[in-house]
Amino acid sequence: MMPDVVIVGAGPVGLFMGVLLLQRGHQVRILERRSSRSNRSRAIGIHPPALSQLAHAGVAGQLVSEGVRISRGVAYSQRRRVAGLAFDGDAGFPFILSVPQAVTEEVLELAVRNLDPGAIVRGAEVQGVTQNPGGVGTIANCHGGVREFDSRLVIAADGAHSAIRRHYLPDLPERTYPDCYIMGDFPDGTGHGSDAVLYLEPAGIVESFPLPGDVRRWVVRLGAPERKPTADGLAHLVVARTGEPLDVGGNSMLSAFEVRSRMAHRMVHGRVVLLGDAAHEISPIGGQGMNLGWLDAAALAPIIDASLRGAGVGADLEGFEKSRRKAALRASRQAGLNMALGRPLPPPAMAARNAVFATALAVPAISGFVERRFTMR
Repeated sequence: MMPDVVIVGAGPVGLFMGVLLLQRGHQVRILERRSSRSNRSRAIGIHPPALSQLAHAGVAGQLVSEGVRISRGVAYSQRRRVAGLAFDGDAGFPFILSVPQAVTEEVLELAVRNLDPGAIVRGAEVQGVTQNPGGVGTIANCHGGVREFDSRLVIAADGAHSAIRRHYLPDLPERTYPDCYIMGDFPDGTGHGSDAVLYLEPAGIVESFPLPGDVRRWVVRLGAPERKPTADGLAHLVVARTGEPLDVGGNSMLSAFEVRSRMAHRMVHGRVVLLGDAAHEISPIGGQGMNLGWLDAAALAPIIDASLRGAGVGADLEGFEKSRRKAALRASRQAGLNMALGRPLPPPAMAARNAVFATALAVPAISGFVERRFTMR
């Protein structure tokens, strides 16, 4: 049977889109080039608006039970506390949830398989799509052979390197930033508990987030890209800037990355829709990208449902595209501010800026505004 929708990409966004459409009774196939789930966890933060949508789909409970509730962020500089910010403005979810991406994908994949055991097709690397009056043909390499999946619609949730986006928007400009980072997960010996911690240091920011199992993620801004990251190198940077020693032998994840962004001016291309990072790649600093993709999916699902049931949805798609692009631009600006906050400053300038920062956050109206921006509300 020809599926109603082919979703390209079985990451968090593609899997959530699959859950939403399967729950509405539609036939879905999710094509994923990887033969198995990745154990690497890059995205870890789930913000209240996304948690609300996950809850509506019935998958938030298990994630909350397996994650760490971050209800406060604290800033330090040169061993002194600068300010704190509570993440308690959302009545339903007064916290940011920290949970490894691998766990998130496992929970979402189980939800998909419970709805349709055959919905996920692994080992299918999509090469392109062809639209026709009756639907879309998706061409994929599957275990050494070429296979075509026909469907009524295609949703591209295949990430920042989306082959489908390149097909429709081959000249989409890329913006680069003077920011690069190294991050890693280590046993947590800080005593900060469930707090997120920012170390605003003259040499550049160090960020620290709790993870389940008494693990803490460390993210350090670098002056130049690190091509061969090591746990020892990261630990040396952390202790030099913050005084916090890391258990190098307990390192469980290590990665270095540079920052770029792309913003598609169009998400809807006939019967093909770009979603998440495929449509708008933003800086991972601030942890908004995965959440942005989930909110894209939540906004798109009822429109697709109406379309598949025969309703005209042209105006709805235009509104979807406009509102989601606006949300992506807002998230991108916030990510830019987050990166600017972490850039190096001479010690006197850093001290002066931190004093202004602390004074501003002591004003309830300002702290409330900052909290809403950090939690994507």
